[in-house]
Amino acid sequence: MATSIAQATKPQEFPADSPVKAADARRELRIVERTAALFRERRQHALRRLDRAFAWLMAGQWLFAILLAVLVSPYGWEGKVKAVHFHVYLAVLLGGALTVFPAALAVSSPGRALTRHVIAANQMLWSALLIHLTGGRIETHFHVFGSLAFLSFYLDWKVLLTATLVVAGDHLARQLLWPESVYGVLNPEWWRFLEHAFWVVFENAILVLACVTGLKDMLRAARQQAEVEALTRSDEMKTLALEMALAEARRR
Repeated sequence: MATSIAQATKPQEFPADSPVKAADARRELRIVERTAALFRERRQHALRRLDRAFAWLMAGQWLFAILLAVLVSPYGWEGKVKAVHFHVYLAVLLGGALTVFPAALAVSSPGRALTRHVIAANQMLWSALLIHLTGGRIETHFHVFGSLAFLSFYLDWKVLLTATLVVAGDHLARQLLWPESVYGVLNPEWWRFLEHAFWVVFENAILVLACVTGLKDMLRAARQQAEVEALTRSDEMKTLALEMALAEARRR
């Protein structure tokens, strides 16, 4: 995608064997430079806005996890015996760690690649924590797919890769060490991890396509605005030249 953007913003070469072609070349160069500037401005604005949105989402998930630990986890793990155990502390302490660090980055370094990759990793760890707090309920796994969809708003396929590696590593490790915390059963099928990974990859294939398309649309919109600005500037220059010519004619 970076190659296509570079090609789209590369100025066309015109032979400077006439004033008209030289003027066209300068105009095209200005349009390309303005397109690149507009694209960077809009991209950064979108990234910063998403970083802040995920900071609020992390805070909301933290509160939700604490409620789950208090109201749902005792039943999910102890049956009808309601007991406040380490899940409450897990939700408060681990949930706090998963919230504070990415939120701090979103405030101090919005728009940076490191910030969105940290957010992606922590969002997947949030999925893991919520799955654990509900005793491995299959419905809670939908949080993974919803999170991937939200992360695709960054229009950066590398963010999806980070998120996929984190959630795949979590599922594999817990299937080997503590399968009940991720699948809700003590002895899941050995291929259960592969089944979940397949659907994650399936969603990612669609989301990556959406990211590429979204970047192309953003670049196309920037180009169109740059062309409109260039046309407006050209009209203004023509109007100014005409007014100057009329003023000179009156003085004569």
